[in-house]
Amino acid sequence: MAKTTVQKIQQVAIAALQDADTLLAEWLPDGVRQGSEWVARNTARDDQGKGSFGVSLTSGKWNDFADADAHGGDLVSLLSYLRGCRQVDAAMMIDQRLGLGIFHRNGEAQASPPITYSPTKSQLRQQAEAQRLLALQKAAELAKKLWLSGQPACPGHAYLVRKGISAYRLRQTPKGQLMVPLYANGELVNLQLIDAQGNKRFLKGGQVQGAYSPLGHVMPGKTLYVCEGWATGATIHAHTREPVACAMHAGNLEPVARALCERYGHLEMVIAGDDDRATPGNPGRNAANTAALAVGALVLFPAWPKDAPHVLTDFNDLACWYRQQGGHHE
Repeated sequence: MAKTTVQKIQQVAIAALQDADTLLAEWLPDGVRQGSEWVARNTARDDQGKGSFGVSLTSGKWNDFADADAHGGDLVSLLSYLRGCRQVDAAMMIDQRLGLGIFHRNGEAQASPPITYSPTKSQLRQQAEAQRLLALQKAAELAKKLWLSGQPACPGHAYLVRKGISAYRLRQTPKGQLMVPLYANGELVNLQLIDAQGNKRFLKGGQVQGAYSPLGHVMPGKTLYVCEGWATGATIHAHTREPVACAMHAGNLEPVARALCERYGHLEMVIAGDDDRATPGNPGRNAANTAALAVGALVLFPAWPKDAPHVLTDFNDLACWYRQQGGHHE
């Protein structure tokens, strides 16, 4: 006599207990075994801390102490809850995963419709975060590989010549792209690649926020300039001989300033901002002022001569313009 669907679900639930450790490690991967219980975060809701969600490894009973409606008596009901699917679908997943053959035996066709489930918002967020972290890791590994295989940047590189700056410790790819290193917490995490025409790009998925490219050595108690682009930083470093942290764009000034304060403690910091005079709202000036207020730093902008074009925005633009005029204006 053929078993009913309910009987098959019950049979799967009993059989699943033999592999409870394996299944729970897959379903709740950030959990830990404590005695005869698996303790983890509840991935079906926005649960931030381990310990509120427990599953018995001997009986399959599970319970969320923070949610009175979240509880069940076996591993089938647990998977149904976590995946947001019917219990019969959860039982089929387990049956297939463990090769039990309870729902699909002797070549019989599976009567139930295809197994589908919709991930919860919390699960989708976790998946997206896992993908983001993996991309960060891959980009950092690629950055280290490219950096180690690169050659010292050619002082005659078209971009450096056009900007009137030294190569300092930049490196260069075999294709002639400059490699600007970005660090976070002392680790190389990304590269900005700059070609001869000045086109720039970061490594795909790599960290930018909170990361910076240093010029000189950052030291507690010593003046430190924080600016946007690397060419601007190289100009400031050449004129002041003080260390500079290049945040790469306006929106990263505050994250970088905060990260540097956290890493080095008290710093005599100066935010050397861009002055986007021709752009409505002047985003460069606003971002610099916001960053300076956030960390208690000084703020500095280029002092434009009356005849300087409004298209100039940063300290490198000003230095290049002075050079084109044949000297320095007072």
